[in-house]
Amino acid sequence: MNDATGRNTARRRRADTIARCERIMETARRLPLTRDVLAEAIERATPVQLDLMESWLDAEIASRERSKRVRLLKAAGFPNAKDIEGYDWSNLRMPADWGRAQLETLDFIDRCEDLVLYGPVGTGKTHLAVALGRLACMRAIPVRFFTATGLLMRLRRAKREDRLDTELRQVAKAKLLIIDEFGYMPIDEEGSRLLFQVISDSYETRSVIYTTNIEFSGWGRVLGDKNMAAALIDRTVHHGRLIRFEGGSYRSEHALMTR
Repeated sequence: MNDATGRNTARRRRADTIARCERIMETARRLPLTRDVLAEAIERATPVQLDLMESWLDAEIASRERSKRVRLLKAAGFPNAKDIEGYDWSNLRMPADWGRAQLETLDFIDRCEDLVLYGPVGTGKTHLAVALGRLACMRAIPVRFFTATGLLMRLRRAKREDRLDTELRQVAKAKLLIIDEFGYMPIDEEGSRLLFQVISDSYETRSVIYTTNIEFSGWGRVLGDKNMAAALIDRTVHHGRLIRFEGGSYRSEHALMTR
């Protein structure tokens, strides 16, 4: 075989390989694998082919998990990309029988338990809430993040547009609901009822993390209804834990204007 014939043969083989790859990709898009077909292929496969199939399936699973994490992070609506790594735990007071190790396992989400992150402005409550939410997304747990004001705006708009039930179902898809800045702004009667509906629906079905600078005794002032506040607190305390934040504002201590 001369050089020209060899080159032509090599080009035909490459072209045939490219065409087969394209057919395989097209088939993969049209026809997901079934267990029976896969079982038959495994029975006929050589050890080398089994290695290839196993690595291919592992890569597919890893790709789907990465895509799911990206989708969950996007759907959660986090305001920033805060993470647990490097978080300053020194100004937190945890419950006596519970601490950082239990918090990072996220077992409280599996048990549909709530967390109230309480303390002055700027002490890291939102940072921790976002970090826990992002950690949950990385573990394939659906999360939704709202400020209390933002959540109420969504619910009010949905009610005006006669799609409140649809909006509530969207919120209910999350296994962890984060309500940030609860109590920063007073809530009127309609807003209190809407917020209570979300929290009542979440009771024993999903976890809620609140960040607030208002102690429980002040929730009645925020909601404008002491009875509704008492019912909300009762649900939160029943399956919940209070984490206290102390110290001064991180933002104030590191503000450019104070340098």
